[in-house]
Amino acid sequence: MAEPLPFDIELPDANVGEDDSDDDCLEVEEGDYDPDPNVNVIIESDDLETVHLNEQNVNPGSEKTGPQDFELRKVLGKGGYGKVFQVRKVTGQDSGTIFAMKVLRKASIVRNQKDTAHTKAERNILEAVKHPFIVDLMYAFQTGGKLYLILEYLSGGELFMHLEREGIFLEDTACFYLSEIILALEHLHLQGIIYRDLKPENILLDAHGHVKLTDFGLCKEHIQEGIVTHTFCGTIEYMAPEILLRCGHGKAVDWWSLGALAYDMLTGAPPFTAENRKKTIEKILRGRLHLPPYLTPDARELIRRLLKRQVGQRLGAGPNDGGCIRNHPFFKHINWLDVLSRKLEPPFKPSLTGEDDVSQFDTKFTKQTPVDSPDESLLSESANLVFQGFTYVAPSVLEEMHKPPRITRARSPRKGGGGGGGCTYVHFGGGSVGVPPLRNPFAPDSSSHDEMMDVSSQHSFPHV
Repeated sequence: MAEPLPFDIELPDANVGEDDSDDDCLEVEEGDYDPDPNVNVIIESDDLETVHLNEQNVNPGSEKTGPQDFELRKVLGKGGYGKVFQVRKVTGQDSGTIFAMKVLRKASIVRNQKDTAHTKAERNILEAVKHPFIVDLMYAFQTGGKLYLILEYLSGGELFMHLEREGIFLEDTACFYLSEIILALEHLHLQGIIYRDLKPENILLDAHGHVKLTDFGLCKEHIQEGIVTHTFCGTIEYMAPEILLRCGHGKAVDWWSLGALAYDMLTGAPPFTAENRKKTIEKILRGRLHLPPYLTPDARELIRRLLKRQVGQRLGAGPNDGGCIRNHPFFKHINWLDVLSRKLEPPFKPSLTGEDDVSQFDTKFTKQTPVDSPDESLLSESANLVFQGFTYVAPSVLEEMHKPPRITRARSPRKGGGGGGGCTYVHFGGGSVGVPPLRNPFAPDSSSHDEMMDVSSQHSFPHV
């Protein structure tokens, strides 16, 4: 549940600004006003309209969402904590809409305090971060034994599947995907978030072929310029050396991973691999970087500069963050405002038969019968308190539920003291959560970030 925010409000003395005028007074003749009315007589009066109160008319438009509101259609993936399904909403204003439903078993999560913390953080990050190249969270709810995240369904499938199919990408194709990923990472960094798990499996394509980052279980929050964290987490082949050495790492680890991803796209494999984990780590720390001769000079130089083991020498490691990468000659033909506006033509547009098409996902999962198994172990009331405030409905859904919007203006001791900055606020769980507007990475001042909970742990789950 959101903590109450501390406010420093200056209240005037009791006698300052008092209005002694009689303008708002009503003159009542003696006998026209009953100081002790009989309520029963008033209620039984013939000229009084009575309304039966129920849940529908007390809270019109409010939507209490749960598993019963979604029809299971396909299995998209499985992991240690649960499953990911394709589902169709069967109730409400968005009935018929296809979503991805990520189901997590509470009993598996609460065994580890860090897993509990970063599960809550993943949900908070998905709520707070809104960007064209980051998956949208639509609903979050829970039952006695499970947590549910309802996300937009990305029918284009994993970039990993397309890369496996193609073997390698042409440089123009890689340039397109990398440019959208760079803007997503920059946006996260502006919020003080390190992604820490960039790899082809975590990059999905929407129905039009544009990129969406998913799976925020390994994110680290509150990381501003000069601040480091020491958690050992990620996927070995894409991990930066400073994570492996546990010497402290910052945002620059995401740019190392971008370099490893670029190498993977253009050569068909990550830059440092071996037959086992230990030897892979050795290569990342000390191995020589081999660049195929067919790469253009710009591609070679980009990869070299992103895969610098000395953090200070790495492209993107400075205060300008991804700006240095966007200015690299490899992206010389890219109009970054067009990228942000999704105006560039994707190199691959999925061939889909409909919005519920699952042809771009692994048949190992999609051929399985979708079953959300019953809650096997219900948590105690005290254990369930850690998931308080998990429920969420996206602003876009709320807008559909409450058209036309109703705005209530409350008087404040200090005019203009709050609510600025172009944020949308969603009220739930006793507090207000700001949903930041889309930030333009090319604006002169883009340094603001949202407050979120702290988390540092390793977590793996199937991607949606």
